[in-house]
Amino acid sequence: MKPEHRVELYRRLAAVNPNPRSDLEYSNHFELLIAVVLSAQATDVSVNKATARLYPVANTPQAILALGEARLRDYIKTIGLYQTKAKNVIKLCERLIAQHGGEVPNDRAALEALPGVGSKTASVVLNVAFGVPTIAVDTHIFRVANRTGLAPEKTADKVAAKLEKVTPKDYLLNAHHWLILHGRYVCKARSPECWRCQIVELCRYKPKSLAADAEPEPLKGKPVAKASRTAAKSARKAVKKAVRKAAKPATKPRSPRADTPVAIKRGRKPSA
Repeated sequence: MKPEHRVELYRRLAAVNPNPRSDLEYSNHFELLIAVVLSAQATDVSVNKATARLYPVANTPQAILALGEARLRDYIKTIGLYQTKAKNVIKLCERLIAQHGGEVPNDRAALEALPGVGSKTASVVLNVAFGVPTIAVDTHIFRVANRTGLAPEKTADKVAAKLEKVTPKDYLLNAHHWLILHGRYVCKARSPECWRCQIVELCRYKPKSLAADAEPEPLKGKPVAKASRTAAKSARKAVKKAVRKAAKPATKPRSPRADTPVAIKRGRKPSA
């Protein structure tokens, strides 16, 4: 993708959602850290349901340690891998208290040294909590980066490195949120909603799903940009034209009657 196209791609995403934020619900850095740890191989919706019950009871390292692993499991048992995650959260809280005074560190190495915290989790916390311009690549961002041609690579780490390299500086801070929200709500895995995509003309994805009779819908209550509406209208017209063309019955040439001049010329005997 050309640099000017990358700028336009982010400009359109920013126009639709100027102040993007995570779908995870939290009120402080520690709640964010725990929510991100719990979200591994789980949906944000399921995590929010669990933390809505957990955080009113325990939302500090000390409170979670007082709660204990067994009771913690009861609060998060609706989340995938909850038993392993409960063990990691308890160990994480112990490490925070012992090494960081119960505070979430603003340092990648220190974050990744915590139990249950990997590179992606550290990137999310650094970006969301501390405003570090970094991009954590999950399945949604990986898909968008490859489909659009924004940063086509074969692994999440390579996609992250390329995105941080090619994303314009003015958009780097919020790029993670724009891309993940676009992948989650528009550029879906099984049925991407290309007919309402703000960046459809910039995207290299070939089998675009352009619903002929569908009307563009705003993304999470935000107004769709004018350019997106124009693109969607043009796409619908193109699909309708293709549908009408495909619907026309194929005409098969009929053989001439045997007593016509054409049949006689071809050597066929005229009918009696």
